[in-house]
Amino acid sequence: MNALINVVLPIFGIILTGYLAGRLEVLGRDSAAALNRFVFYFAVPPALFIATARAPIDKIFNWPFIGAFVGGSMLTLPIALVVGRFWFRHDVATLSIAGLAAVFGNVFTMGLPLLLTAYGPDGALPSIVAALSITLLLICGAIAVLEGARATEPSALRLAVQLAGTILRNPLVISPLLGILFAITALPLPKVASNYLDLMAAAVAPAALFALGLSLIDSKLTGNATEVIWLTALKVIANPALTFALVTYVFVLDPLWSQAAIILSAMPIGANPYVIAQQYNVHVETVSSAVVVSTGMSLVTLSLLMIWLGVG
Repeated sequence: MNALINVVLPIFGIILTGYLAGRLEVLGRDSAAALNRFVFYFAVPPALFIATARAPIDKIFNWPFIGAFVGGSMLTLPIALVVGRFWFRHDVATLSIAGLAAVFGNVFTMGLPLLLTAYGPDGALPSIVAALSITLLLICGAIAVLEGARATEPSALRLAVQLAGTILRNPLVISPLLGILFAITALPLPKVASNYLDLMAAAVAPAALFALGLSLIDSKLTGNATEVIWLTALKVIANPALTFALVTYVFVLDPLWSQAAIILSAMPIGANPYVIAQQYNVHVETVSSAVVVSTGMSLVTLSLLMIWLGVG
């Protein structure tokens, strides 16, 4: 019960505060977009850089953790693809979006603040390693499939350029990679720069959660209700269950990292699947609804999970 009171309720309390600020029109509708941009470009990158730059390099390349977290997603993905193809009759492009939604959790704007609240500064690194792993693997994979599906004459070179451009434009990928460079080379960080980055990073948890709540104002429940429920169940129930099996029976991890792998696997569907769905105009309504429903459902599933793990 302490986990629910001390960790989960404050997290969802800030999300609710953001939602009410928008619903009561204390902040205008443009505020959500502005605050999301602040989080994406100015708050999260310093947090990712600082956490990786200061971490021992063996902690960054925690292969058992990566294996457990990514492995849980890779075991969930075929289930989503098989059901999507033979039950929902999706084509290749739609399958890629549905599959991405089933395994890409909100590890940045929700997972990172939650683990920071639960474990303090030690909770940052698992979130970063998990986010970097699935971003490089799943986002690049989904874009490659979508580009290949819509190209009349698929070009390996064009796909490679597209993927490289996507990665190089993403501050959430570049910032931890720069941090890893600092960790490997042991480059000193001037005190003034360190203090500046620490101040910016401190805004991540409240700003990201508040922005998430504010952004729910314009979300609408449309699309295939059956598939929305199915994708939600895959993400917040099946994914963490499979990760738990890997943590328990396959990989050896210390308690914090093993709990972090399970908790991060239980995150609701993140915003990136929706952004990509919009960009390619594929399965937009269903993915949008799944983001909202899974976020609401995670209040229950994460509460039960945190209580079961004894976190907080």
